[in-house]
Amino acid sequence: MSSRVGEAQIVFDPVGSRYHTFRIPAVIAAREGLLAFCEARLDSAADAGEIEVVLRRSLDGGLSWLPLQVVSSASGRTCGNPVPLVDPASGDLVLVTCQNGADAIETSLAHGVDAENGRRVYVQRSTDSGASWTEPIEITAQVKAADWGWYATGPCHGITLTQGAYAGRLVVPANHSVVPTGVNGGHCIFSDDGGLTWSCGFVDRNDGDEINANETTVAELADGRLYFNARNHRGTGPARVHAWSSDGGRTLDSPYEGIAGVTAPGIQGSVVRVGDRLLMSTPVDPTVRRELTVFVSDDSGVSWRPGTVVHPGMSGYSDLVVLPGGRVGVFYEAGETSSFATLRFATFDPSKL
Repeated sequence: MSSRVGEAQIVFDPVGSRYHTFRIPAVIAAREGLLAFCEARLDSAADAGEIEVVLRRSLDGGLSWLPLQVVSSASGRTCGNPVPLVDPASGDLVLVTCQNGADAIETSLAHGVDAENGRRVYVQRSTDSGASWTEPIEITAQVKAADWGWYATGPCHGITLTQGAYAGRLVVPANHSVVPTGVNGGHCIFSDDGGLTWSCGFVDRNDGDEINANETTVAELADGRLYFNARNHRGTGPARVHAWSSDGGRTLDSPYEGIAGVTAPGIQGSVVRVGDRLLMSTPVDPTVRRELTVFVSDDSGVSWRPGTVVHPGMSGYSDLVVLPGGRVGVFYEAGETSSFATLRFATFDPSKL
């Protein structure tokens, strides 16, 4: 399997910046270009601490990038898990993120023992293709159940449904933990009014050891169904799990199940549809975050085969985006000795996979 990926551009590099680490990429194509979001971690590489959501925009398909913008920040807060979408009615960009107290520890949040600093969910809008953004508006009460501790949107792009009874619906893939056990479960949230109000869709809970759906991505299939693909976080089954929905994400056709034939080190991934095909990005080494690979499915996600290697070395989280003209972009973490030294952007021709 040879690489068919073009030369990568480094989009976020902490060297020379005021940030310690950039992580957690999410990318979307809008009317006037590409928007690449990530978490900018001020003091360390850790998931906890003071973290901002930042953005760089490209007006030329990823060849060059405008200066960094801070989209969401709050003193003493962790802001992260960016999920961008497009509202088709207004053309506005919508961004869903999460926050918690900067000193909170994920394991404590997952078991519900730190309610004051607990995970909360927010939405922002841009009317000018990402040049400026509204202040975050909290939607936690609309989308988080009382017995959930941890809460994470994405992290990756969301989708806007294009066909059938649910055309125009915004769908954000997500996950949560159940208090007090801390067991992971998958869910999604959706909006039928362009991101002004939100509802919780399916909730997949599995109390066994095999499947614990965690960081999640979603694609709309050619037949209108939704395909959800998630990290199996510390589950005894395969490293990635998936499920389908026939009602716009409100319910699942059946619970999450393991994906045979895809190895991964326990990590976030991304899916996107190109024509009748699905593409999925994930590192493939089962023990180390390396060899970021794009997989291909010709049967709506039922089975997968390797398509091309994006980055053969250390590599981590990623997000896929379909570009004008038919190429696909991948925005990803990579480095020589660290899987998240920099965030990079590269493109490939999906017809060559």
